Amino acid sequence: MQLLKLALKNIRGSGFRSVAIFLCVMGVAGFLLATTIIIKGAEYSLDSGLKRLGADILVVPTGAENKVETALLMGRPTDVWMPESNLKAISAIEGVQSVSAQVYLSSLYGAACCAVSEMFMVVYDPATDFTVTPWLEKNLGRELKTGEVIGGSYIFVPPDEKYVRLYGYDMTLMGNLTPTGTGIDQTLFLTMDTARAMAASSLTTAVQPLKIKDGQISSVLVKVKPGADTHAVALRIVRDTQGMVPIESPNLFGAFRTQMNGLLWGFFAITVAVWALAMLLIALIFSMAANERRREMAVLRAIGATRGFIFCTILTEAGLLALSGAILGIIAAAGCIFMFKDYLAESLRMPFLFPSISSFLALFLGGVALAIVTVTLAALLPAYRVSHQELAVAMRE
Repeated sequence: MQLLKLALKNIRGSGFRSVAIFLCVMGVAGFLLATTIIIKGAEYSLDSGLKRLGADILVVPTGAENKVETALLMGRPTDVWMPESNLKAISAIEGVQSVSAQVYLSSLYGAACCAVSEMFMVVYDPATDFTVTPWLEKNLGRELKTGEVIGGSYIFVPPDEKYVRLYGYDMTLMGNLTPTGTGIDQTLFLTMDTARAMAASSLTTAVQPLKIKDGQISSVLVKVKPGADTHAVALRIVRDTQGMVPIESPNLFGAFRTQMNGLLWGFFAITVAVWALAMLLIALIFSMAANERRREMAVLRAIGATRGFIFCTILTEAGLLALSGAILGIIAAAGCIFMFKDYLAESLRMPFLFPSISSFLALFLGGVALAIVTVTLAALLPAYRVSHQELAVAMRE
């Protein structure tokens, strides 16, 4: 207790040095946590999106890989088509357990029912679907009827309205999927019956009619048989079909993952450099403080304080400054990222989902621990020198 009181008194008595160390730790800890949350948030978002997709392989028309990945990643509407007969060809491939077709549509620009300017619509087949159906079975207990839809976390019914209206067609929003941080959050899921009813209504109720190509689909979701080699199945799809490209689930968003890895290493290099400079600056400040307080510490030694007590006092000061600076810096960084996460995702052109509470707490505790260890190590040598100085020499200075 006496040690803590003395450390706090020394911190208050060295206002400028204490504030400098506090701000240094606050800035570095906040920057470190911010970069970590950005990278972890992007990884968490991708994993959530892939789980929601539920497929081992996504088959798309040749040349449409980037368009489909962008649509799924950022929710930007796309227009890709291939013959529906491809569905039968893929289902006949050795190792394929089940397949399900999807059709990609887009709303008119500035749809009033979405928090974004455009809405990506995915038409699925209830008879074969394994993306939306599990959610429906768990939360609704039945399939969607004609005129019913479910949406990502950004989809909502406009204020004072009862329905989601697209192309002049009213649809009932039956629920929202769990956030993923990807384009799925701003995607509307509907059955083909609902899509055709909307297209028919749009001929007379919309400024621009919705067109659905007969006998055409946009993509095929593939689940491989248990124990089958996913890569081998993908190679068979390439060999035995034409005009299609299989994308294995781990390879989906490959271009973005490469970009994210580059961003990760860039952030890591900057963080290491900033952290090293901060450690040197803190060590310099403590060295200056120790030199200025040599006589003060000598007086404490003269009245009975041990070398260990002096040593622990300085390290306690360092620990308290590191603890308070890290906590405030981390909280400030996390708060800013949470408030501006949508702007951040749009600016960096990457999906982002704020980590779960347990993940954030782990990052929080790790950041605080790292700050305390770093600042304590920076103060270690100055603390040792001042605690082991010759008493008579220090008293004469």
